[in-house]
Amino acid sequence: MKKKNVISVVVTVVAVIVAVYTLFPFYLVLMNSFKNANDIVASPVSFTGVNVTQWITNLSNVINNSNFNFWYAFGTSLAITVISLILLALFGSMAAWVICRNKTKWSTAIYMTFIASMIIPFQVVMLPLISTFRDVGEFIGVSMLQSIPGIVFAYCGFGGAMTVFILTGFIKNIPYELEEAANIDGCSPEGIFFRVIFPLLKPVITTVTILNGMWIWNDYLLPSLMLGQNGRVKTLPVAVQAFVGSYVKQWDLILSAALLAIVPMIIIFLFAQKQIMHGMVEGAIK
Repeated sequence: MKKKNVISVVVTVVAVIVAVYTLFPFYLVLMNSFKNANDIVASPVSFTGVNVTQWITNLSNVINNSNFNFWYAFGTSLAITVISLILLALFGSMAAWVICRNKTKWSTAIYMTFIASMIIPFQVVMLPLISTFRDVGEFIGVSMLQSIPGIVFAYCGFGGAMTVFILTGFIKNIPYELEEAANIDGCSPEGIFFRVIFPLLKPVITTVTILNGMWIWNDYLLPSLMLGQNGRVKTLPVAVQAFVGSYVKQWDLILSAALLAIVPMIIIFLFAQKQIMHGMVEGAIK
């Protein structure tokens, strides 16, 4: 067997192993959502107990459960995700454009600050973050904890670094002559951005929006810290905690609720995976 064929086989085997390892948790969630609690505990990996009728019953129990409040949690997650994505796309593209077109020490320092913030683990800042948001809320008179504005502000901060990084790489490839021509025609800086630059950013903004959207929608740690387990405002990942008690865990409802939470992002990813890869290449290489 030729060396190239051997390498191809090895790469294929490794890729299959990684795919199986990555998809196995989703397999467990999907398969066990078709079982009752006893069958899940007895045989969590096998197909024993899989029943379509039980799956419908589980989903119905989740949606109609008063403690879970599926539609309210779904609406909260949707509102937080949509508002955060709009703000990230708008302000991230503005920041990236200013950084690219202003070649000064300050712009370079700001850009490097964005890049440096990407490598800081969230666990390092999560406790100071809560304390700071509590103090800021008391100072401005607007609650930053257990509120949608507070967590949206946090998501804009944590998602801004990657957004600016990808958009900056894309904007560097846009000819500066387009802006000069618009300036000669009497267009203001705001007009240059919104009429010339912003429409050209559509492909990469789509990519950034999808990546940030999957992260914000599926995030558990930040909402659990800022919104709390017993707060009025809950996202879907936090609301699933309603089925986890001190002594009893309702695995049939937990896994069914988890399935309902991840299905929207899976659908979006399947339809937009080509756009994600294209935008990442455009933003990171150019």
